[in-house]
Amino acid sequence: MLEDRMVYLRGDFVPWSDAKVHLMSHSVGRGSAIFEVLSFHDTVHGPAVFRLDEHMDRLLASAALLGMELPMSREEFHRAVLETVRRNGLREGFIKIICFYSQVAFDIFPPQRMLDASIFAVDPAQDLKGMHFPFEKGTTACIPKWRKLDPETVPVEAKAAANYLNGIMAKEEARKRGFEEAIMLDTQGFIAEGGTESIFLVKDGRLMTPALGTVLKSISRKSVLEVARVMGIETVEGRLRPELFFTSEEIFFSGTPIKVLPVRQIEERVLDKVPGPVTKKLFEAMRDIVSGKDERFKAWLFPVS
Repeated sequence: MLEDRMVYLRGDFVPWSDAKVHLMSHSVGRGSAIFEVLSFHDTVHGPAVFRLDEHMDRLLASAALLGMELPMSREEFHRAVLETVRRNGLREGFIKIICFYSQVAFDIFPPQRMLDASIFAVDPAQDLKGMHFPFEKGTTACIPKWRKLDPETVPVEAKAAANYLNGIMAKEEARKRGFEEAIMLDTQGFIAEGGTESIFLVKDGRLMTPALGTVLKSISRKSVLEVARVMGIETVEGRLRPELFFTSEEIFFSGTPIKVLPVRQIEERVLDKVPGPVTKKLFEAMRDIVSGKDERFKAWLFPVS
């Protein structure tokens, strides 16, 4: 249960119920928090965090893009993440790092540049009533009216809380229309990403995904591309037109909770075979990697103990 979890907060570990911030804090009122969501897995060598180094790099990059100062070094965050999982005695689940301004503020500017840091670790089965991503069944998606934030309006590569209202609106429209997920276009009409996931297509055996620039530098996206290249699958990163959704053989999402999730329906089009062969190969490859069975990618796993 969540009430049993210990939370890293400002250099100490506190009970879940004590991890609080004032409602008038700057990050609550203005959305000025940055965060990371990581997965950890029960591998053949014990619990391990997936690509912890990449997540730390992106956290530092988000702070730099937004002119924020983190209260800890990369190495201190690294140690605190592993210790949070250890303290909670968990084998697999998710970690969320939230860096925020805790001070009460009426002004649009934060009272100081230095953020506070918190780290949470949860087991979805025990704490979140389960999070089910049926790979064999796949999911459904639509293209909402809401466009992905333009990189000339805010730094879209910063994993900032305020930026996610964009994805929330897109997902809300999808649910109202009877779909499970949304795939947003950018302001130029090219494919961007899901509300909280990267998007991939397979056409003529080639794995295709939108190029960086208008989308988040997703670590799951990067991982899938790297694995595909090792497997000899041709990859294409570019400005992709939405018409491809209606001619591609396979479509899938990729994100922290599930590294590969096939799409069985996009708008009115129902795909013939789900999961498709490329999607299935990548799913199985990622499953072996996070379980520690593929020695070629052991550097991606950071043992908790």
